[in-house]
Amino acid sequence: MNAAEVIEAELTWTGKRFESGISLAIGEDGRIMRVGKLKREPTRLLEGRALIPGLVNGHSHAFQRGLRGKGERFGSGAGSFWSWREAMYALVEQLGPEDFLAVTTQAFTEMRAAGITTVGEFHYFHHGPASKDFGYDRLVLKAARAAQIRLVLLATYYRTGGVGRPLGPGQRRFETPSPERFWGNLDALAEHLGPGQTLGGVVHSIRAADLDELAAVHAETMRRGLPFHIHVEEQRREITECVKAYGRPPMRVLLDTIGKAEHVTAVHCTHTEPDDRAAFIELGGRICVCPVTEANLGDGLPSLDGLPYDRVSLGTDSNARIDLVEEMRWLEYGQRLRREERGAVRDGEGHVARTLLTMATAGGADSLGVEAGRIAPGLWADFALLDLNSLALAGATQDTLLDAFVFGADAGVVTDTCVGGKWFSSR
Repeated sequence: MNAAEVIEAELTWTGKRFESGISLAIGEDGRIMRVGKLKREPTRLLEGRALIPGLVNGHSHAFQRGLRGKGERFGSGAGSFWSWREAMYALVEQLGPEDFLAVTTQAFTEMRAAGITTVGEFHYFHHGPASKDFGYDRLVLKAARAAQIRLVLLATYYRTGGVGRPLGPGQRRFETPSPERFWGNLDALAEHLGPGQTLGGVVHSIRAADLDELAAVHAETMRRGLPFHIHVEEQRREITECVKAYGRPPMRVLLDTIGKAEHVTAVHCTHTEPDDRAAFIELGGRICVCPVTEANLGDGLPSLDGLPYDRVSLGTDSNARIDLVEEMRWLEYGQRLRREERGAVRDGEGHVARTLLTMATAGGADSLGVEAGRIAPGLWADFALLDLNSLALAGATQDTLLDAFVFGADAGVVTDTCVGGKWFSSR
């Protein structure tokens, strides 16, 4: 067995538990070769550390990191998603290429430090203030290279400012004039992809395209074997406007338009009816929830009742806070508050933290079509290390460590990450 590196942490997550004495052989290609008690002298001995799969951020708008600390005062009365959106449009108008690159790099670097090794960047901020050349798409690639994070650039189709309405002034830098222009840009963008960078196809929402365009972009995305993502039913007003235009809510319109939902991720589904959600899942769909942003924007609490949890992923969305540990915790806490009971997203053996970690790792990887999210041979060597000597984890045993991490700690206990066999210190 020829390996570029053999690593052994004090504890390693093996899918259901932490175990000691587990070694990982990493190939020169950055993939895991073998996992187990390999009887090999480790080249990297990680004492006082626990190794988990790298966290996967299934949904991000990195440029919105520039809003952090802003828009949190409400002197003129209660705010809403729609008033926040106006503040976001104002930020868009302020960001030239250098500022956009800086804030995007900042967001990706913060993700990497927080144990996130892959990000799905739902990117609709395409143009500069005086151009229509999709130049900001290449800036996202550059920012990810600088942060050394694995990137799935979910390039977004965005032609209308509401159902049947033209783009508004704040949306002009998002414009994609036609599916043909959209795919032409993706073909050109593919020439600029670096290692660890792939593409996905996205329609921003039902309100951002007509149904023929939605069908066309989805069909071509499937033909190319790419993941397809779309915002669905985050806000009640979105549903009201869609019903007025089409006689059905967005999820039903989506299903009637695309037919099948394999490789399709619906983001948010905050107000999706149980029958529509069940139909989407039955047709192969996945759901990405972003509890911290959904709380920050006052969206509401989605129902996860009856949902197969292996179809769920997590995202940081607006990046008001970049910490997938907090996303995990608040997904469970939100359901506890809604149901008035504990242990809302438990697995068949009663484990909640195990379910949440799977959402934050394998769930995101499956949604984004990335060979990561688990510690298994053949997958990318993408890991995060937890500090067993941190105050937040003090007193945790091998059996309780995951629960202590999810319910009692935050991303501050992450000391290092590894992406494709390359290590990065979080401190």
